[in-house]
Amino acid sequence: MDLAGWEQTNMVERIVVPFEGPGAGIGPLTWGQRQVWAAMVESGSSMSMGGAVPATDGRTVQDYAGELRFFMCRYAAMRTRLRFAADGTVTQEVFGAGETVLEVHDTAGDDDPAAVAEDLATRWRAHRFDDAAEWPLRMGVVRHGGAVTHVVALMCHIAADLGGVAVMMRELAGRDPVTGESAGPVALQPLDLARLQQEPSAARQTAAAMRYWESHLRTIPASLFGPPAGPADHEGEPRYARLRWQSRAMHLASDLVSARLGADPAWVLLAAFAVGLERLRPGSGPFVAIGIISNRFRPALREVVSPITQDGLCVLDVAGVTAEEAVARAGTASMRASKYAYYDPAARAALTERVSRDRGEHLDLTCLYNDRRGPRRPSPVAADPRAARAETRVLSQEPLRFLGPKLMVIVEDAPDDVVRMTADVDTHALSLPDLRTLLHEMEAFVLDTAAGTGDLLAV
Repeated sequence: MDLAGWEQTNMVERIVVPFEGPGAGIGPLTWGQRQVWAAMVESGSSMSMGGAVPATDGRTVQDYAGELRFFMCRYAAMRTRLRFAADGTVTQEVFGAGETVLEVHDTAGDDDPAAVAEDLATRWRAHRFDDAAEWPLRMGVVRHGGAVTHVVALMCHIAADLGGVAVMMRELAGRDPVTGESAGPVALQPLDLARLQQEPSAARQTAAAMRYWESHLRTIPASLFGPPAGPADHEGEPRYARLRWQSRAMHLASDLVSARLGADPAWVLLAAFAVGLERLRPGSGPFVAIGIISNRFRPALREVVSPITQDGLCVLDVAGVTAEEAVARAGTASMRASKYAYYDPAARAALTERVSRDRGEHLDLTCLYNDRRGPRRPSPVAADPRAARAETRVLSQEPLRFLGPKLMVIVEDAPDDVVRMTADVDTHALSLPDLRTLLHEMEAFVLDTAAGTGDLLAV
């Protein structure tokens, strides 16, 4: 690669990386992009993905510049900027060619390169992407003693979701070692997908999804939460908080339950969430949560690099049923939520507004649940889950500046044998002590079910 475009400023070199690729044009946002854009506007952030990771395999600055060029050339989403009309309409423009920059940060003396990398990631994360004038991928490396020690990459969420990032990493690793090109064909690009979503078949998919949503929206409780509590009721608590928690006991027990019932481990944890909320607030009605559905189980969308995730409506009644039945119902509810989570977001917004008006009350669908773990099979369990309960702990607790939903529980894709959750909460809807109780009840449900007490009532 020609590095004649290097520009040095202080301790930062800026390598100009030219790129070109197919698919230039202007068109509407896809359904997934529209959902992400609405969330970005609400949160006031780019909802960026990425961070700093060590570089341990000897790759050079030139190697990383080549990788950045590969991403920009192959994926139209990386060559996209947004356009904003006077009436508020948002469209996207894909460019056929352009330039981007790889930043090279050199450390001096006793500087810690890991700290330099993390500082760069933090600064980039705090600075919103300029969606109209900036490419949605920032990339840089930290160099110490002439060798690259860390790579920093941050991507605006409008360009891809986690599944799309996984596609990018997989195709990067599978490049031809001689040409540096990907061995496989390019999947649907965002403008192609947006065009397909305007076809009659897409309208039929939306109509079917809206029939499912409406069948539940007319009967579910208006809210899982009671009336908002005042600040005096939560003295000393931040209004919005994030709790990170992990349990090896729940991991071991959920594998036991999954193996015994032939159930997906994700169903076990979903049942635990529903049962935990029912135990916390008995008689409040069916569990209702918005599940974040990847939609990559749809063959045409599996390899797409663009946001494909959309909201799915998960409705699950666990009051008075056995633990085994709760897990079975969780499986059915999960699959139905996934089946009807691909639709035009404008249709869902109109439906929710219409049903709320007909019911004479606002539908509060602000309990979110997102199991980010990839597909996995239960592993043979040698350890006693209950013996591992002593290891269960809160990893961190911190205030948040803003939170859209009242409760959002994310099951992280942890590398070790634990269930790790991040729970964001509006403490005026659910106090921090109640949140800790909820997590405890979820763990207790899975442990009790693993211990063979599945013939007892779940709640």
